[in-house]
Amino acid sequence: MPRLPRLPPYSPELNPAEHLWKAIRGDCFANAVFRDLDAVEQTLVEGLQTLETDPSRTQALTGFTWITSISLNAN
Repeated sequence: MPRLPRLPPYSPELNPAEHLWKAIRGDCFANAVFRDLDAVEQTLVEGLQTLETDPSRTQALTGFTWITSISLNAN
């Protein structure tokens, strides 16, 4: 049975979540000052919702070849 290899602890070139965070930091948090932690959280939620409603951008950020080539059918 094929197994997925474990990723190294810090590997942004392999970890798609790192690319999502980079996009959110650049789009939502660059050069921003927030009045409190609730404002930071609200900005994060809005950024995540924006990515959620734009599947083509999310796929472009996370659709690494090694991920898209994995077969999810257990034979």
